Amino acid sequence: MAVDDPVLSVVVPVFNEAGAIRQVVSAWDDELARLGVPYEIRVYDDGSRDETGALLAELARDRPSVLALGHANRGHGPTILRGYHEARGAWIFQVDGDDEMPASAFPELWARREQADLVLGYRVGRSQSLARRIVSGVSRATVRLLFGRGVRDVNVPYRLYRRSALQALLPLIPADTFAPNVALAGLAIRRGLRVLEMPVQHRQRAVGSSSLGSWGLWRSAARALGQTVHIALAGR
Repeated sequence: MAVDDPVLSVVVPVFNEAGAIRQVVSAWDDELARLGVPYEIRVYDDGSRDETGALLAELARDRPSVLALGHANRGHGPTILRGYHEARGAWIFQVDGDDEMPASAFPELWARREQADLVLGYRVGRSQSLARRIVSGVSRATVRLLFGRGVRDVNVPYRLYRRSALQALLPLIPADTFAPNVALAGLAIRRGLRVLEMPVQHRQRAVGSSSLGSWGLWRSAARALGQTVHIALAGR
């Protein structure tokens, strides 16, 4: 049963996360219940080929605040954007379903919300391959060049938006954008939104693996770069 008038919507895109999804969603539901505000957890299955969909259906039956949603595979970015458009809360939070960033850090981020339009939990203690470090560095440099300085972890999947601020930015993001969070971070800087950052401990995923191999990573990075440049130039 959907929660009426949620104050907080949590958007969780998932793909082939059967090994961890029950633990991840349960941990977030338990943590958010302690906040004392109405909330919804919107979990979007992006066409998983494992048991993720069935497990989400079970979680939704057992936990009233969890909504199990899904579609044929679109990709991570378009799935996030669907969640942003459909979320109903006055505050909209996005986190990935891989358990790399913990629910336990959220209350501190939530406590700072009234100071900002966008609160970002930048990753600390993150171990990356050389390829991923290069991609992250290029993304950060691209945002600084095209939009301005102000965000150190431009693609972090741990971000809390004021709904009114996010709604003003979403029309500028095409539905097929591969890395919408990068462009949204840049647009937030350009629009002069109040952006706060706080450190959140990153941990390696315990089960499963990234859907991007080395070649896929470079190809996706090039696509994301081109789309971000297009959004930046179109929005001037």
